[in-house]
Amino acid sequence: MNAVDPNGTVAVAHAVLDADGALLSADPALEALHARAGGVAGGSMAVPQLASIARLARRLGIVVSRRITVADEDADLDLWVRAQPEGDRIRLAASGWSEQPAWRPSAEMPAVPAGDWQWESDASLRLTFLSLDGAGGFDPFTLLGRPLTALFVFDEGAGGGLPILDALARRRPFRDQPATVRLTGAPVVLDAVIRHDAEGGFAGLAGSAREAVTDEGEGDATTPGAFAAGLDRALRAPLGRIVANADSISARADGPIADDYAAYATDIAGAGRHLLGLVDGLVDLQAIERSDFRPLAEPIDLDDVVRRAAGLLAVKAERAGVAIVRVPSDARASAIADFGRTLQIMVNLVGNAVRYAPPGSQVEIAVERAGAAVRVTVSDRGKGIDREDQARVFEKFERVDPSEPGGSGLGLFIARRLARAMRGDLTLRSEAGAGAAFTLSLPAGQPAGE
Repeated sequence: MNAVDPNGTVAVAHAVLDADGALLSADPALEALHARAGGVAGGSMAVPQLASIARLARRLGIVVSRRITVADEDADLDLWVRAQPEGDRIRLAASGWSEQPAWRPSAEMPAVPAGDWQWESDASLRLTFLSLDGAGGFDPFTLLGRPLTALFVFDEGAGGGLPILDALARRRPFRDQPATVRLTGAPVVLDAVIRHDAEGGFAGLAGSAREAVTDEGEGDATTPGAFAAGLDRALRAPLGRIVANADSISARADGPIADDYAAYATDIAGAGRHLLGLVDGLVDLQAIERSDFRPLAEPIDLDDVVRRAAGLLAVKAERAGVAIVRVPSDARASAIADFGRTLQIMVNLVGNAVRYAPPGSQVEIAVERAGAAVRVTVSDRGKGIDREDQARVFEKFERVDPSEPGGSGLGLFIARRLARAMRGDLTLRSEAGAGAAFTLSLPAGQPAGE
């Protein structure tokens, strides 16, 4: 049953979803919310924010908690949602249930500035809308209901101030706010207008983001930076559609098809993902080779990074018949680094280890403290790398055996550049026929309580 507060309102409501996101059971409050969003009994969760959190928890294999805002008929609901994996099911718990008046536009709503993609916030500067086209590199639904700063890192404008702060203080539109997309590191420029409610009060922002043009020549179509940015714009959306449609055909979502055609679709989806990986690599390459590239330097929990990387690659490892194992350690796994970039390195290292590990073997992840550094070592029992090839694997576009299926030859180059940009390093220890061990070293953080 629902937990109810003394005023009779819902305090906590529970629901259970299966591995495909279908609603198996729900307390009345969540069941009604699902129905009002167009859902049916036993069908997929119809509230996008709840479905997105459940997918994220299932994919990472960890508990995910966050605040969301859900449009519900004539009001907006603020909820705190917790998604917990339980075998092949996800248990949702929604608490808070704070109802806010829905935003209503004023008689004269100013036009949203043109840009590559659009975003909107409510009066508390929580995200209420992200356009799906163009907002590549992350799932927009996971950010709805979160603060604007979860999406953007704001930088000083030409005059040394933050245009968005002046705009909020004066309740007027702003233009040319430099920012960085927190989840991808992409530099953007923001423009926005003020939204007003029916009474003329502040109701939030409606804005757009466009790709930033730097002084290093990205605007010149002949430069490598412009080439990578152009690839990103031109290829990401169509490749994403190709992969999604091929996956749908392979899964026989629209009905039965012959096995060989399903296999063709699987091959098409794999090729599309390979090309998307190449685009991601080129965009990352553009970012890390800029003279002003500076990753964040903040305390992070390496145990959390390792856990997330293992969760992201769990399905791939299972299909390959490989187990990802964390070696027990008493080391305090705190470091000073950029969480997103460290996770990127770990996903690359663990993904490579899974690719080359023989079926039935293990990929081991060990964490150790070494003086002023903390080290994470990813080891496999694959065929290893000859001594004469070990330096070459860290070079740009280099692969030991180009005939093998794999990446673009950028992953380890980017990973080492990122490690060194965070005042660490990435090294390799290997013998032919005896597997490989990659070690990421980062400045150690100060553990809690010391």
